Amino acid sequence: MTGGALDGLRVLDLSTLFAAPQIAAMLGDLGADVVKVEPPGGDPLRGMGAAAGPSPTWAFVGRNKRSVVLDAGTDDGRELLHRLTEAADVVVENLPRPVLERWQCTYEELSARNPRVVVVTVSAYGTTGPYAGRPGAGTLAEAFGGLTHLTGEADGPPMLSSVPIGDTVTALAGVIGALAACYQRDARGGPGQHVDVSMYEPILQLVGNSLVRHDDRAQPPRRSGSRVAGGVPRNVYETRDREWIAVSGTTDAQVARLLPLLGLDSIADAARFGTATARLAAADELDAHVARWVAAHDRDDTLARLLEARIPAAPVHDLASILADPQVLARASVVTVDAGELGAVRMPAPFPRLGTTPGSIRTAGPALGAHTDEVVREWLGLSSSPPGP
Repeated sequence: MTGGALDGLRVLDLSTLFAAPQIAAMLGDLGADVVKVEPPGGDPLRGMGAAAGPSPTWAFVGRNKRSVVLDAGTDDGRELLHRLTEAADVVVENLPRPVLERWQCTYEELSARNPRVVVVTVSAYGTTGPYAGRPGAGTLAEAFGGLTHLTGEADGPPMLSSVPIGDTVTALAGVIGALAACYQRDARGGPGQHVDVSMYEPILQLVGNSLVRHDDRAQPPRRSGSRVAGGVPRNVYETRDREWIAVSGTTDAQVARLLPLLGLDSIADAARFGTATARLAAADELDAHVARWVAAHDRDDTLARLLEARIPAAPVHDLASILADPQVLARASVVTVDAGELGAVRMPAPFPRLGTTPGSIRTAGPALGAHTDEVVREWLGLSSSPPGP
């Protein structure tokens, strides 16, 4: 493997679909040796998101992993699985409890065989409480955790995101938990431990600012389109040339520099909009002033004027314009990876950026079972894998 920050860390990925496997993929980005265990038919994600042929989603989520095929329903397959868990530093799983019990891979059984193992369990509602065991997904986590209720226009219905926010923030939470547990074990001499990642609790972090402002005696936070309660101006605005920009200049200092651009430079204007408290009382009015000013200028000119005044603003990119943006190009924020039959596939570059041991995407999702013999030789010291299914 490469000399990444997590070089030498062995991660066994027993998970499936989208959220939990991203934990293992992100650890792989940082140099961990990630082994993906698949049933004889392969992970279902291999066939999702593509009308025919290999799945681009699998190429992305399976990146930096080696594929081992085994049938945990057989004695030989289960024995091989157990030996792999004994050799692992981290195990990532999102399997139903009855499946783990059949495979003899509950946390209690894994830790008994390997006291140093860190087991990251992903589930919709966590492993405790009345909803433990209830099925779910990132979409349901967004709804259950309050994000969907707070998303959408003020006079419209709640809206789900167009991208899998719930899955991805769950993966980030799992990576944080795995690394914290490994630090406690490896740097502090502690044992392995169980990292219990529910999918709705990371969503609560996203809505945390609304949650802390919730008062049972007052109207609760509600949908506000692209605006945000407690700060103005913050919105998306259409320019004269039919492009869109986002502006978020909500501090008193930023607004003081914005008002002259809008032609609002009188003492009365400063009194009406110059302080956070005053602006909240006149939020609709100030937002309308910004919208009219932006609509009178082309996008590039608008952005140049705002940025010159040190007011945070950015273009609303689509995917094509992201790929052409000079900042994205200069930092190589999107990389191209050879994905075999799929050809060249674009993926987000690993993050965060480590100065000495940067992450990398070395391979796209592997062919099914491509590394079974290689892994059992390197991890278990066997000359070849036991009889297969």
